[in-house]
Amino acid sequence: LKAELVVLSACDTGRGEIKGEGVIGLSRSLIAAGVPSIVVSPWQVPDDDTNLLMKEFYTNLYEKKLDKAQAMRRAMLTMLNDDRGNFNPIAWAAFTVIGEAE
Repeated sequence: LKAELVVLSACDTGRGEIKGEGVIGLSRSLIAAGVPSIVVSPWQVPDDDTNLLMKEFYTNLYEKKLDKAQAMRRAMLTMLNDDRGNFNPIAWAAFTVIGEAE
């Protein structure tokens, strides 16, 4: 797979299922396919909060030229400090960068 970053901004994208073949999550499959960086969430996040967070993440990543980890960190801080944001960690702390952060 020729992608530098895959963002899975749906609910529970970071969790796998335990079956006979072991723990297989979508993120693990993407890493095996050669994707160096993935953004996932281990729990359900309200759509409006995800929308705000992802807009900030992409702005930080592409316009402000931050690395992936810093772009996500700044997006989370914006959610905490912005009147539009949801202060509940369920809303802003769900997403994590797996793999290469730079």
